[in-house]
Amino acid sequence: MTAVNRLIDEHRHCDDLFAATEAAVQAGRVGEAKEAFAGFRTQMEAHFRLEEERLFPAFEQATGIHGGPTQVMRSEHADMRALMDEMEASLSSTGLATFPGLAETLLILMQQHNMKEENILYPMCQAHVPDMGALLAGEAA
Repeated sequence: MTAVNRLIDEHRHCDDLFAATEAAVQAGRVGEAKEAFAGFRTQMEAHFRLEEERLFPAFEQATGIHGGPTQVMRSEHADMRALMDEMEASLSSTGLATFPGLAETLLILMQQHNMKEENILYPMCQAHVPDMGALLAGEAA
């Protein structure tokens, strides 16, 4: 599996976990929704950290580009984290009234973000970051 495919697979896995959360909320299964959301958020945070701590710095070092696509992706990560905070609060409240709207907003952000990464940033990283697979596996210095 290529490094780019690994990152795309992580996107799809997070999408699946998100869909499970939405299904549980729609069915009114709050406990299941909380558990599914916790799993989703854990995976999203792991993916964000991989990009922010390994991939983005390596890309910036390799290209000298520090204020471009990686800055946009970090900003979008921050926006998604803020939405996930609101969603978590919604799941912890007595009613789930705000959750569907927040989920719709996050879904749109994730879809747009993933398209930019998958079609623009990841191919740029593949072209410029030496041994990207080892870097993502934590094997590169």
